[in-house]
Amino acid sequence: MSEPKKVSRRQFLNYTLTGLGGFMAAGMVAPMVRFAIDPVFKPSAAGEFVSVADVEELTNEPQRFEWEIEQVDAWYESKVQKTAWVYRNDNDEIVALSPICTHLGCTVDWAGSDEYPNQFFCPCHAGRYTKDGVNVPGTPPTAPLPKYETKVEEGMLYLGQAIAR
Repeated sequence: MSEPKKVSRRQFLNYTLTGLGGFMAAGMVAPMVRFAIDPVFKPSAAGEFVSVADVEELTNEPQRFEWEIEQVDAWYESKVQKTAWVYRNDNDEIVALSPICTHLGCTVDWAGSDEYPNQFFCPCHAGRYTKDGVNVPGTPPTAPLPKYETKVEEGMLYLGQAIAR
């Protein structure tokens, strides 16, 4: 058998300081890595549906429905007011449109102008949308109104996220 190798004082200090330095570096880097990847592991609020109205209340005329959601920004929790224009189209399908104009973010109203009674009207720059939310050519909006995801369960209308078209 060979004789065990002896570790010199210099090698011992080198191993100890290298190990201690690695441990300290890992302690400093771990929170940064956790901060960088934490959003990936957080559950998303996207896709959550909120009960908005009884399906029996819906007509062929767009109606405005409002609801609140809980929003968390870092450590600040708040309630945010959401709104949608909801109606039944000619095929008896439920359509839910965002009231946010795609031009400047103003709020559109159904029949908001005497000149255009059967259109959504944006008062900021006279933007107009047809009943199905499509922007009228020649007016400032360049895109249709976003549509909400819809779901009907037990006679109640549930709305999800607004999806740009």
